[in-house]
Amino acid sequence: MTIVEVIAGELSLQPRQVDSALELYGSGATIPFIARYRKEKTGSLDENQLRNIFDRFSYLTELQERKTTIIESIRAQNKLTEELKARIENCTAKTQLEDLYLPYKPKRRTKATIAKEKGLEALADWIKSLNHPLAKPVDIEGEAAQYINADKGVKNSEEALTGAADILAEEVADKANLRAYLREYLFKEGVFISKVKEEYPEGTTKYEMYRKYSAPVRKIAAHGILALLRGESENIISLDIDYDENFVLDYLYRQEIKTKQPAVKNFYQKLLKDAFNRLIKPSLLLFVRNERKEWADLESIQTFAVNVRELLLSPPAGMKPTLGVDPGFRTGCKIAVLSTTGQFLEYKTVFPHSGEKLRLEAANIVRGLVEKYKIELIAIGNGTASRETEQFIADAIKSFPQKPLKVIVNESGASIYSASKLAGEEFPDLDLTIRGAVSIGRRLQDPLAELVKIDPKSIGVGQYQHDVEQKLLKKKLDETVESCVNYVGVDLNTASKELLGFVSGITPTIATNIVAYRNQKGEFKSRLELLKVTKLGPKAFEQAAGFLRIRNGSNPLDNTAVHPESYELVEKIAATLHISPRQITENISQLKKINLQQFVTDKVGLPTLEDVIKELEKPGRDPREQFQYANFQEGITEVKDLKEGMILEGIITNVVNFGAFVDIGVHQDGLIHISQLADRFVSDPKEVVKVGQVVKVKVMEVNEKLKRISLSIKEVSFL
Repeated sequence: MTIVEVIAGELSLQPRQVDSALELYGSGATIPFIARYRKEKTGSLDENQLRNIFDRFSYLTELQERKTTIIESIRAQNKLTEELKARIENCTAKTQLEDLYLPYKPKRRTKATIAKEKGLEALADWIKSLNHPLAKPVDIEGEAAQYINADKGVKNSEEALTGAADILAEEVADKANLRAYLREYLFKEGVFISKVKEEYPEGTTKYEMYRKYSAPVRKIAAHGILALLRGESENIISLDIDYDENFVLDYLYRQEIKTKQPAVKNFYQKLLKDAFNRLIKPSLLLFVRNERKEWADLESIQTFAVNVRELLLSPPAGMKPTLGVDPGFRTGCKIAVLSTTGQFLEYKTVFPHSGEKLRLEAANIVRGLVEKYKIELIAIGNGTASRETEQFIADAIKSFPQKPLKVIVNESGASIYSASKLAGEEFPDLDLTIRGAVSIGRRLQDPLAELVKIDPKSIGVGQYQHDVEQKLLKKKLDETVESCVNYVGVDLNTASKELLGFVSGITPTIATNIVAYRNQKGEFKSRLELLKVTKLGPKAFEQAAGFLRIRNGSNPLDNTAVHPESYELVEKIAATLHISPRQITENISQLKKINLQQFVTDKVGLPTLEDVIKELEKPGRDPREQFQYANFQEGITEVKDLKEGMILEGIITNVVNFGAFVDIGVHQDGLIHISQLADRFVSDPKEVVKVGQVVKVKVMEVNEKLKRISLSIKEVSFL
């Protein structure tokens, strides 16, 4: 089977779908572009299916290259048989392939190679010939005595037999079928066991739950293995894999010992035990640990990616005049004023928590800013002094008949952005804290546009993100950000170069050139004008144009996800309705009556036509959900204010494998354990809740000393 056929079979797709997807990807097309604008070619494959195809293609291509290398290596040793070649060519996994190669893989000097250098290979072969049911009694030691050779370092028959055993032990350890069986056994029956080291008394470490801990290898939770490995790396935990060694040895005896002669049988039992303990066990235990680590990495990275996606796609409050507030006690509150395009206009520092006089002065400043800029939104960071600042803001604007909407915003990563090179370039003359206030305000206006400026690892929704494979994490998070940006679309005339850099087909250099062109020439009037941007050629235009929006441009279609290559199609549809293309979005009822089949051609199929009609029905529509926010209960601002049984409103800040964390306005997120998420069994918290979701929770337990809050939503319905 070809690689295309293998992938198609594994993913339950048609070979032509896989082939077309690979052809497009190979030509430089991006995943968002292929998924959105090449549905006819791929049979409407979505982004996840496309990524699975490309990831699997990369794996199988590497596997095929490795097969070629291995076959050539074995052929060079004159040991390649047709049967072995066929087994290698039929491998579908790298582990299976390496098992087959192990007996032929060039090795460093081992006990077996040393024994062969001493001339003991013939003795090993003779003993192996005795390992069959009809073997007659022999004098093994007498035969071994013939191999005594002081010049070669064989002083007696015992040393000769030891060398022969080393040779046979290595042969056994290299057998692919034995390794595969034992590997599977350890996965099914092995148990991770851990202990906290004696030098750490009870209550002195964060790993208390792992003090005397055990979990089956196949059932251990992803966060569990990552925590154990971290504790081991910090030299606090000792970690082992327990298994039934007698079962393993009995299996090896049954598989390898065929003779009934006591002397030969005893010889084989000893060498098999040595083969397992010295040559098989260390590598297999390491493999099991590594496999569980890789699996846990994938699980955690997937959870992280889902959370990041939900956070990036948080509903925007809208591009309205906004105050961004970075709260503080001693250092005061930094307030940044933002325009309807997110442009920074002015800042003030006020001290509402430093006495009545300064509080009154701060209130006057806030009221003045609200009146001067006709503020509609007030974003308050959720860090230190957030609830106190929220109350101050509420008091300051209570006399306004039309009060701005005030929202507490998750400020995770804002300080990292403030100190970044990017923030320095954007606001070279502003203090770090003012930059933070700007970021907080922009997060409320449009979370996606602001959060793309921050390393996703820093936005507070991960689980053991520093313990997982970093290259894989970066790849997955970059894919997630790219997917979100292209799903929503980007305003060409207001987007930052960072946001533009995630648009399909646009490199960081092109993004910089777009902004430079915009600054020099003014707003883009049409998508076609993009072709005037330096280094943005036809290919980049094809990939990017459909994801860029121009509001109030010369062509209303430029504010939709309709690709310029389909503009002619829209003209044909408009002509059928006897209206101009500009009027087409005003005739939705007529659009729904059109028989799309009449517009199908060799190049344009029903999937594209249906997408075009959907866009024309709701031009410029933001696909994100309606904006919502949590109303934190007044008077509940610290952990000590909480009482068991309270029903509070909060917002999900993080979803992990064992539950979800909720901000209820007390500077310490509470945990809804997975068992408290629903009245039914929940295997994956992501099936029930998501980051950014507003929920009502019941306080189940409060530990003020440890600042631990246990919550439940079992008996409280979602908003």
